[in-house]
Amino acid sequence: MLVSLTSTTPDATDLGFLLHKHPDRVRSVDVGFGRAHVFYPQASPQRCTATLFVEVDPIALSRPQHGRRSSGLEPYVNDRPYAASSLLSVALGRLYRTAMSGTCEARPELVEQPLDLEVDLPVVPVRGGEPVLRRLFEPLGYEVEFAPIALDERFPAWGDSRYFSVRLSGRHRVRHTLEHLFVLLPVLDDRKHYWIDQNEIDKLLRRGGDWLGSHPESELISRRYLRFGQFAREALSRLADVGEDTDSLDEQQDEIEQAAERPISLREQRLASVLAAVRAVGGGRVVDLGCGEGRLLQRLVCEPSVTEVLGVDVSVGALERAERHLLPDEMSERRRERISLLQGALTYTDDRLCGFDVATVVEVIEHIDSERLDVFADVVFGHAAPTSVVLTTPNREYNVNFENLGPTGLRHGDHRFEWTRDEFAAWAQGIEERFGYSFEISGIGHPDPVCGPPTQMAVFRRRAEPDAPNPMSQI
Repeated sequence: MLVSLTSTTPDATDLGFLLHKHPDRVRSVDVGFGRAHVFYPQASPQRCTATLFVEVDPIALSRPQHGRRSSGLEPYVNDRPYAASSLLSVALGRLYRTAMSGTCEARPELVEQPLDLEVDLPVVPVRGGEPVLRRLFEPLGYEVEFAPIALDERFPAWGDSRYFSVRLSGRHRVRHTLEHLFVLLPVLDDRKHYWIDQNEIDKLLRRGGDWLGSHPESELISRRYLRFGQFAREALSRLADVGEDTDSLDEQQDEIEQAAERPISLREQRLASVLAAVRAVGGGRVVDLGCGEGRLLQRLVCEPSVTEVLGVDVSVGALERAERHLLPDEMSERRRERISLLQGALTYTDDRLCGFDVATVVEVIEHIDSERLDVFADVVFGHAAPTSVVLTTPNREYNVNFENLGPTGLRHGDHRFEWTRDEFAAWAQGIEERFGYSFEISGIGHPDPVCGPPTQMAVFRRRAEPDAPNPMSQI
């Protein structure tokens, strides 16, 4: 099961920038029902081809989903490993999501540039045959070439199968061609191989909203893509409303504006404050100590002032979740090369943590036993010694504002302690005296007039060492 996309517009290898896949490398990901691979059979300035090949795991595919079981042999004997279908559409969405969204950081000017493109689908099931194939793709500006595939070449009398070898060609933006394939492959096969629910309507409108409403076969596409009549009717109704119901659009914009003005969560405020602090000290190479599930890493890797990001955590499980949250398969190659993850503890010296411009320590220190805090300080401020450290921790005084917590309770079951504002300032003063860092403390979150803010943040900056005396000055 595969699809190839070829550009013949010089320089044809620009296709690699748009797809976020390097021509010299094979990119492979797990897609649930098997493995999907992107590779380049050819990559020259005149002609560049990217092929998406999906290896279907027939055992995984035969397992019942959503409690539904099929009778007979169909789950075990079928065309799914060999013919383009909704499974190939899933793989396209997984590996080319960034390309379909129209994002190209390395060469943004390419996104809106039409290219001379060819799409090769060696085996495609087409319900309705040649007429349906033409009705779907020709209105979109493709020249359609096809050849029916015989049921068995050894027995010509048996006739042709419902499968075709298809080539599409035309001048299109890459993201539009990917969207066309994403939507129309399941329509050709007329059988979705995963659960259909209300979310599929949004997916169809997101990927087909720019062209589906004006397509002469929009009803056929909606009905086959969504399978259920009520979903198709809703999709068609929403397509008809686009550009006509301005009152509805105004109401949607009002809702968006109101949502933006609602108070954001303390966690979001904390991450935004830390990112602003990283930016203020100059960014550069940043290590996030105790990165957890990678919420800050997601923001750091998108920050222009940050050139490299390393996430460190003692928990392998947390690092695995961080990798999933980062969605590395959907990042541009340039961004993916800027970030890495590392398993390690913050109470042991590690040379891999040295040489960074900034270290972030967000809601981590309170999870360390108080008798190990001196060791933590030695590791971070003494051994790793980044130019700047941005550190946040809860303000214990604020806890009276949390229901059922009170002034003596802790916010998390794994917290070993929580500092008052004076205790945090005293600890920061000790860091200044021991390691030669200056510091500034600020609050995060809406402050209580008596108890202060819910979170306190210190930004430490390493003082420049005094220049060594010039021996010539003594002469």
